[in-house]
Amino acid sequence: MLDSNRFGFTKRARGPEERCNVFDGPPQQDGSIMTGNSTQTGPTETGAVLERIQAASQAITRELGKAIIGQESAIEQILTAVFAGGHCLIQGPLAAGKTLIVESVANVMSLDFRRIQFTPDLMPADISGTEILEEDRTTGRRVTRFVPGPVFCNVLMADEINRTPPKTQAALLEVMQEKQVSLGGKTNPLPAPFYVLATQVTIEQEGIYPLPEAQQDRFMFSISMEHLDDAHTIEAVRRSTQAHAPKLDKVIDGEDLLAFQGVVRDVSVPEHLVEYAVALVDTSRPTHDDAPEFIRDYVYWGAGLRASQYICLGAKSLAAQDGRDAANLTDVQKVLIPVLRHRMGLSFRADVDGVTVEDVIQRLIETVPAPQA
Repeated sequence: MLDSNRFGFTKRARGPEERCNVFDGPPQQDGSIMTGNSTQTGPTETGAVLERIQAASQAITRELGKAIIGQESAIEQILTAVFAGGHCLIQGPLAAGKTLIVESVANVMSLDFRRIQFTPDLMPADISGTEILEEDRTTGRRVTRFVPGPVFCNVLMADEINRTPPKTQAALLEVMQEKQVSLGGKTNPLPAPFYVLATQVTIEQEGIYPLPEAQQDRFMFSISMEHLDDAHTIEAVRRSTQAHAPKLDKVIDGEDLLAFQGVVRDVSVPEHLVEYAVALVDTSRPTHDDAPEFIRDYVYWGAGLRASQYICLGAKSLAAQDGRDAANLTDVQKVLIPVLRHRMGLSFRADVDGVTVEDVIQRLIETVPAPQA
């Protein structure tokens, strides 16, 4: 593992109030999205930390490249979300490497990893935990004790999340938003940092339960992983059939990630870019006065406030990983598709006309004028 001193952070214990940090703070006047415990650093110190974030991002990408082949875009988007403290919904065909990429990310970041295979018979208690009744051998009285579920970890992989009914999917709503589990009148904070990286197989149509809109909105990014081309497939087959799997070195740990998240939030987003993000999100809704005709024809429901927040936060993360203290238009446009992909429901007409959500987003980007710096 890289020495934490290289990243300029002092290890310390964190209280429950920090473990329950909510990442949907209101936008500030400069367009940034801040939280109460965001780091307060001077210009010189911030620049040095941004360089360390850039070095860490590059080192993590190199390590992941030992195990993950041909999915550079997915790796970049996952790191962007993780450095910003967001959750990811990873979609793709069978054997696209969804499980491997999540496990590898947790490994190189020294994070406690748990995987839950979502099935039709999975219950909410199987995720968040439950209370059991025990007898105190000393007093003879019966007492309840909370038994934590697998959600008490740093990285929870919700594998094939759409294979379990909405009742069980809903167990993740509080977990993802508030970073805690409430049961029996008590609040149990989760370890920090905490991420939900869920997967879905895109070709499946039978035996699945589509995620409700409120559940999808909790995910910062929807990441698409596609089949590899021939050259990458040959390399993947060669590596995966060897006797020994590649060993990934640990680059950072959870304490470093928490510090990175604070610095990412200190990156500024110019006001005109915040207005651009809001305009894009607003016009994605067919009920909005300025919605173009193709949005009214092809979109049943569009994105909301979280989309605007995550666009700005994703742009901040990209800028920080590039060593910059301010986001630019390229950063904003780079995160538009992963932020909006799962926040726009298409109409029946779109299905008939063969229009995909990516087509709609791309046309939306072409329609809304990009701001001039």
